[in-house]
Amino acid sequence: MKNRIVVKWFLLISSLCLFILFGIFVGQTLFFEQYYAKNKEERLSEAIEAFTKTYWHNEENETKLQELEQTFYRENNAWITVLDHNGYIKGTKDYTIELNGIFELEDELVTYSDDNFVIPIVYLENSFEVSQQLDGLKDYENHQMEIRGVEIQEEFFPYEIILSKDEVEPTPFTRLESGIEGIIYWRNDALKAQFDDNEAYTQKGVYGTIAAVNIPEDYSHFYVTALSNSLFFERIKAFQADLLFNNNPANDNGTSIQDYEQNGIQYKLLTHSETTSNGDTLYFLTMTSLQPIDEAAEMMQEYFIYILVAVIFLILLVSLYFSKKIASPLLNINHTAKQMANLDFKERIPIKSSDEIGQLSESINILSEKLQMHIEKLQQDIEKEKQLEKTRKEFIAGVSHELKTPLSIIKSCMSILQDGVAIEKSDHYFQAMNNEVNRMDRLIVDMLELAKFESGTYKVKMDVFNIKDSIHSVCNQLSIKARDKQLHINLKLKPIDVVGNTHQIEQVMTNFLTNAIRHTPVERMIFISTEDEGNRVKISVENEGHPIDTDQLGNIWDRFYQEKKTQRSKEGTGLGLAITKNILKLHAVEYGVMNTDKGVCFYFYLPKSESSYQPINVR
Repeated sequence: MKNRIVVKWFLLISSLCLFILFGIFVGQTLFFEQYYAKNKEERLSEAIEAFTKTYWHNEENETKLQELEQTFYRENNAWITVLDHNGYIKGTKDYTIELNGIFELEDELVTYSDDNFVIPIVYLENSFEVSQQLDGLKDYENHQMEIRGVEIQEEFFPYEIILSKDEVEPTPFTRLESGIEGIIYWRNDALKAQFDDNEAYTQKGVYGTIAAVNIPEDYSHFYVTALSNSLFFERIKAFQADLLFNNNPANDNGTSIQDYEQNGIQYKLLTHSETTSNGDTLYFLTMTSLQPIDEAAEMMQEYFIYILVAVIFLILLVSLYFSKKIASPLLNINHTAKQMANLDFKERIPIKSSDEIGQLSESINILSEKLQMHIEKLQQDIEKEKQLEKTRKEFIAGVSHELKTPLSIIKSCMSILQDGVAIEKSDHYFQAMNNEVNRMDRLIVDMLELAKFESGTYKVKMDVFNIKDSIHSVCNQLSIKARDKQLHINLKLKPIDVVGNTHQIEQVMTNFLTNAIRHTPVERMIFISTEDEGNRVKISVENEGHPIDTDQLGNIWDRFYQEKKTQRSKEGTGLGLAITKNILKLHAVEYGVMNTDKGVCFYFYLPKSESSYQPINVR
């Protein structure tokens, strides 16, 4: 069996691990890149939402907005910028060229204007990594420049600039051509391509002399903003071109995602649009590269073949180990089950884990314990039945023995009365018969009470009560008997709450106090006290008088035992202390009797209730 189950577990575990390994390989090959891209999109969308909320609070603070863009790049490894409704980067219109002596050419119509013509130049740069290009423009004031573009909704968008290197005097309109020596040329290829594809728009040319080049004193921030990345800047220009020629989606608020490839690298472009209070639309453009995950995926595919052999070898070793580890407790369970089938419940399964097998082992151990416990309980029940039978026999024997004397007395009195002898003492004989009947009644009640306690089936019900109040109640009931013998009861009691059966504890006190009254000489003392001993209370009943013989101290708790049996007791049945002993045993408390300097002391203990228990500090 051992070999079979180990082989089965080995095959199962190794097959499962190999299947998982194959699943990981397939998932890594087919789905990991898509998962990474999707996760990247979600995180960027959340980051854009957070960026826009901060943007509206700092819209007028250009420095703060630049810091926000830099922080966005550091935290998300993605560029972000904000475009206005015409697709211009917010804040870049300050980079302009002013022309004067303007000639405008539109549909072969040439017009002249003395007004200055101002155009933004940012979008004609390929990138601003080489800042000298902007600085160099300042040296071309009074040079001729031709600007070609398209007018959309009464706003001019240039896509080409042709600049003469030589300073010339203003002349009538003359076209400048690119590719000629002495000519500097810039072009926005994205806007030019869109214009060439749309015949509905007409080219507009502007020719004039450079009057001024407006460039801020400090534009070093280009190195750390979106404009420092040529790829992102090209996407911005392409987005503007699509926007101007209505190739973009509708300008509803929301986020759109585009995938594109550049130089063999995948990129994600996210466009989020929101409407300002004046009705214009702002665009939050974000670009991120997927190159890291592409490189990681390629590396994993190359590396996977090397780790595959090692992982398979490791899987086989681990499978063999765990198959033996799993089979071992099952074999132990099987062995223990066989022992239980042979009614041997002593052996236990060792529990080395808390999993289902460990729980099964624990359940079998519990089952074994419970079966053994029930068998022992059955044996105890048999013993109890034997004890009950013994109790019944002892009860019958005891009652039969104890009833002989009172029945003999009653029979004798009845014979005397029937024969008419001593008629003048008839009241005496009737009283004697009445006393014997009462004695038999007490005897039967006590015997029934004792039989109940000794049966082993009686369950005592515990409650909380004040021991001082209970002792006072018992003393009040027996005060007449004490006064008849002119006895003095000295009470030293503390009002402490204890746990026990109130009625039965009062019965114990009644038996102790009755016994003390019976054996205390006239005009002597009885002392009742309670002592607080931390978590329990000691209750003592001490009476002055003759001590009990030392060799008889252990016998006084037996039924029908009466010290000095030379004279038959007229009050007791000989069962009071036997009943007391059984009550205290049911309470599982300590009890006893001892001789003292004054006489005899009976005592017992009761536990204190939690509310009244105060721990004692022992030094």
